[in-house]
Amino acid sequence: MPVSPLPGVSPDNLLTSLRSVHTDVSNLRGGGGPQRGAYGRLLSYLEWTSNAVRMLGTQISSADLEHLVLTRRHELLLSGVGNMTSIEIEVQRVVNGLVSLELDQRVDAFNQAIKELAEQIGRWSGRWNLAVLDTSFYIEHEQKLEEADFAPLLGVRESDIHIIVPIVVVDELDGLKQSKDKHVRWRARYTLAVLDRLFARTTGPARLREDDFSVLGSGGIPRGQITMELLFDPPGHVRLPINDDEIIDRALAVEPLAVGQITLLTYDTGQSTRARSAGLLANKLSKDIGDEPD
Repeated sequence: MPVSPLPGVSPDNLLTSLRSVHTDVSNLRGGGGPQRGAYGRLLSYLEWTSNAVRMLGTQISSADLEHLVLTRRHELLLSGVGNMTSIEIEVQRVVNGLVSLELDQRVDAFNQAIKELAEQIGRWSGRWNLAVLDTSFYIEHEQKLEEADFAPLLGVRESDIHIIVPIVVVDELDGLKQSKDKHVRWRARYTLAVLDRLFARTTGPARLREDDFSVLGSGGIPRGQITMELLFDPPGHVRLPINDDEIIDRALAVEPLAVGQITLLTYDTGQSTRARSAGLLANKLSKDIGDEPD
């Protein structure tokens, strides 16, 4: 599972911390063989876990910390530390085996975490305006996806815009293909057709619309390019029970890695309220409700 920084934590600082902790555990694995004694290696490993938690505890979530450092085997070794002092060869061999296995796996886990975080930083650090469109936007917005003018909705002018599409939104659109409402059914099918065309050979970024500066000569407002990208659930991810919360959660997972804020565009009051409560910038859009019926 990719490791993400907590809100307010610099991704680059987290990457530096991960590399430092990785160096420590690599040195511990390579520099402390069985000749040190099984119990000595165990204590050195437990000291490393304490230092790792101290360094990373304020930068990543508790789930990430458990995945990287505070594993089930760590609990086993910590709980049995008082019973592993025997100098019997059999006991020494078992303790050494457990410590060696755990150190090997921690080195591998940190290798993977560093690689994935570096890739994420490169992926989301582009100088563009980021947006997530709630499912309601695809269905209710006056203009369909390929024609929508996103710049005024995001408060920008000619800047490039990058739209993140959490896969849960695609799943919701798939469910709406069978709606009894003709408009909802058509919009869902249309949007899915556009996404299918864009992502037939890639998960993104894929260009939805080219930039347009042809209007400069006539005093018009130029438009930057619009790209889209699918955001898949990471391995082992468990979705939240409410899809609105899941969409917000996926946006918040990306935001610490991005240059600027992510804006959620939605027509749902509940969704916008949830987003603002979670610290996500939201633009609650609305449609003219008309006159009160008789």
